[in-house]
Amino acid sequence: MPPSAPKEPSHPKSHAQKERSIKTPKQNQGHKRLYGRAQGRPLSARQTRLVSELLPKISLPSPDLPAASPMRGLPDNKPLWLEIGFGGAEHLLHQARRHNDAHIIGIEPFLNGVAKALAGIEDDDLRNISLYHGDARPIMEAMPAACLSKIFVLFPDPWPKPRHFKRRILSEEFIALIYHLLKPGGEFRFASDIISYVDWTLERVDRFHDEHGDGFIWEPDSARDWQDPPQGWPGTRYEAKAFREGRTCHYFEFFKPA
Repeated sequence: MPPSAPKEPSHPKSHAQKERSIKTPKQNQGHKRLYGRAQGRPLSARQTRLVSELLPKISLPSPDLPAASPMRGLPDNKPLWLEIGFGGAEHLLHQARRHNDAHIIGIEPFLNGVAKALAGIEDDDLRNISLYHGDARPIMEAMPAACLSKIFVLFPDPWPKPRHFKRRILSEEFIALIYHLLKPGGEFRFASDIISYVDWTLERVDRFHDEHGDGFIWEPDSARDWQDPPQGWPGTRYEAKAFREGRTCHYFEFFKPA
């Protein structure tokens, strides 16, 4: 069982352990499910239409298809950003509206979240979003190295019980995969309201080093760097729920060396 978490996350060097290299995971060899139910309340008529008509037009190809590449159809003249588990799509849609110069990929296993993203895409006629309904890992494992400029993992399921820690998405292997996919100078943004998950992630980010001995850069000037949301942060429903229930949210921006 992990040690008790501090009231506020400290610099990851306080958790430093023996450095070790973590290799990028081999391509999909079968994954344990990391999420709960795949659908909640029934979809509305409009949402059902969007899933059947719009989603196939903007969806990444399934990695199960022969010779399928998740990069097929993506623009090669724009930075590619990826949000993993976008929930209600507030952040995904906000970024797409603000950054027409980037193309944003959203992956979400919960169909109701995908339907909300589709509604926002249709409402605002957004042309710079691609979606995938399902597990992010097979898609990411099929992507080429250094293809993404930003990766967002915001308020992931914390799986708070120790016996469920193995289901947390931010494992050593997944953090290695994030690093592998980021371009030099690329950003990995993480947010959570669960302090044990914050410490869990900081320990693994700090511990990660690639085969060259390089790892993520995180150099906060003060506690405000992780207590305040990034500039232009839109807020999300999970964040709002955390505030209502009296939990503090934490925000981190890690960078791959340029």
